[in-house]
Amino acid sequence: MAGAVGPTNRTASVSPKVEDPSYRNVTYVELVDAYKEQIAGLVCGGSHIIFIETIFDTLNARAAIFAYLEYFEELGLRKLPLIISGTIIDAAGRTLSGQNAEAFYISMMNAKPFCIGFNCALGAT
Repeated sequence: MAGAVGPTNRTASVSPKVEDPSYRNVTYVELVDAYKEQIAGLVCGGSHIIFIETIFDTLNARAAIFAYLEYFEELGLRKLPLIISGTIIDAAGRTLSGQNAEAFYISMMNAKPFCIGFNCALGAT
């Protein structure tokens, strides 16, 4: 069974307020804590795979990866396989934080996921 972590309705790297580009409605630490709580529940519930999914913001993905690594390290458990799914949000093939597929992959590869994939927020066409 694969347990899904995320997505959230918050973005760590882009301001939700056009008039205040420095504003953030979530911190990296808050995301790590939320993701770690999700991972703990999934592991306790019997998941065999952790699936970080529908990631539209690379910083959110990094927080989820950090939570994943920290959770298993703190408990001294063997890490479950990790799958990461990014989301392409525009016709140019980029994530919300502006990365193309190759840049997103490079940003995720140090986590050594079993698989990295993409979905598209624009629909099947």
